Amino acid sequence: MNIYYFNKYKSDYIMEITFLGTSSAVHSKERNHPSIALKAFGETWLFDCGEATQKQIISSNISPMKISKIFLTHYHGDHILGLPGLLQSMSLNGRESKLTIYGPKGLHKLKDAIYSLGYCAIEYPVEFREINTGIIEDNDKYFIQAQRVKHNVPTLAYAVEEKKKPKFLREKALELGVPEGPAFGLLHNGEEVEVDGEIIKPEQVLGKPRKGIKVTYSGDTRPCEEMIMLALDSTLLIHESTFIQEENANAVEHSHSTSVDAAYIARESNSKELILTHISTRYTKEHENIMLKEAKEVFKNTKLAYDLLEIEVK
Repeated sequence: MNIYYFNKYKSDYIMEITFLGTSSAVHSKERNHPSIALKAFGETWLFDCGEATQKQIISSNISPMKISKIFLTHYHGDHILGLPGLLQSMSLNGRESKLTIYGPKGLHKLKDAIYSLGYCAIEYPVEFREINTGIIEDNDKYFIQAQRVKHNVPTLAYAVEEKKKPKFLREKALELGVPEGPAFGLLHNGEEVEVDGEIIKPEQVLGKPRKGIKVTYSGDTRPCEEMIMLALDSTLLIHESTFIQEENANAVEHSHSTSVDAAYIARESNSKELILTHISTRYTKEHENIMLKEAKEVFKNTKLAYDLLEIEVK
């Protein structure tokens, strides 16, 4: 299993990504239905949950019991049919902790369908959150944004962005009489401290705001301005690339992207890296080489995903 390391910029956190499935609508021996696992901020999340995702998890370093959030882009079968089995397996393995599932309009219909399958017994709390465009999670470590994109059914793309702390100006703190030790940490975390009766505020010893790492996942979409804006300044953009450019007419007809479309989004959004996924399993290795070559002609820093590829973004 190869591990690629992207971006040597220092960051408060590392995002670990595993491509559990990289095919489009029909899977193959080499490519499973779409699913991506992301480990960050002490949590594990899934983006989409295609058929046999839980089997792919067994072959990865992901613990299904530690998955706290699942983000669904849309409800085509190749993106969701692994969800009923995964939820039930978690229950059979004694899961007790809450799981939150996010998705566009129609999520509650999916919930009803899952809970009516066979003798369903999911004995841990599951929250189904139907969402739309906007910030869907926001805390002191990160925020997650959803954006409606252009597919033939309601579809959301997602961006996860780290909230990086400003640089701590050690020399400035010492000049103000702040002793080394716990006071440094308090100031860096945004808290005031008192030194010899004087209040020292964080803004006195912190540098300018710094941009943290950002990972954006397109789901299924045509190239569109909404996707460019969501992906703006991404450290890593993961974008569907169902077709080679020769089949652009098919991409338009089925509301998908070509490799050139994905590269265009990466370039226009000022993303740093691009990984192509959601690859048609009709394609041979030769077709995949063409796909990668086409994309690199538009956006040089492009790679092609394969199942169980692991990367670190930092």
